[in-house]
Amino acid sequence: MRLFSTVIAAICFTILDLSSAQTISGQFDCLSAGEYTLCQNLWGELEGVGSQSSTLNGNAGNSVSWTTTWNWANNPNDVKSYANIMSNTALGVQLSNIASAPTSWSWAYETESEGIRADVSYDMWFGVAQSGGPATTASSYEIMIWLSGLGGIQPVGSVIKSNITIAGYQWNLWNGPNQNWEVFSFETANGDITISMLISMTYLTENENVSPSQYVQAIQTGTEPFTGNAVLVTSSYSVAINAL
Repeated sequence: MRLFSTVIAAICFTILDLSSAQTISGQFDCLSAGEYTLCQNLWGELEGVGSQSSTLNGNAGNSVSWTTTWNWANNPNDVKSYANIMSNTALGVQLSNIASAPTSWSWAYETESEGIRADVSYDMWFGVAQSGGPATTASSYEIMIWLSGLGGIQPVGSVIKSNITIAGYQWNLWNGPNQNWEVFSFETANGDITISMLISMTYLTENENVSPSQYVQAIQTGTEPFTGNAVLVTSSYSVAINAL
């Protein structure tokens, strides 16, 4: 088992209620999980052959635990889904009004096939309006932070900056269009590492002309499988936005 953890700010250990485990397997099935919503989001399933399910293992306060199990084949360069947890509370704050964005994410591949092609990533959505769902007409920017990218997969667009230093690590910054929004993706050049979401937001407003008047419309956290099979377990996750 390979275990990785993203930790920004202090962590308080929380015992999650595993007796409430529930599994979803439909294309766009979702489950309420306290301050979060767990969704299958098999938006690219027609590009492949396979299956996927997501299990809500438990939630308590600002912590949540879930598992995504998937098996996909064909079209190795196409994303099949983005199984994710979305915060119902870390949203609606203007970038210029964010004091901190603490997050903690402990995850592991419990099993994975040889040559797996997948990422593990944050996916944030910014827009002019205070509210708006991910990947909608209200979206201005999609910001991805890849904590893991396996099998030679690539983000949307092309590299616009290489080996930039953020939070003490080296990153490649990708940029490109997708429907009506613009995508920025931070791809680690150091392997599986950690990064503060606030640092990435600040970098974009200071260096890539992203207006600080944009609102955080959504923060999602999950995995994009391309091909192979895996069981990805998040034992604990939390995220918040604290306004000035």
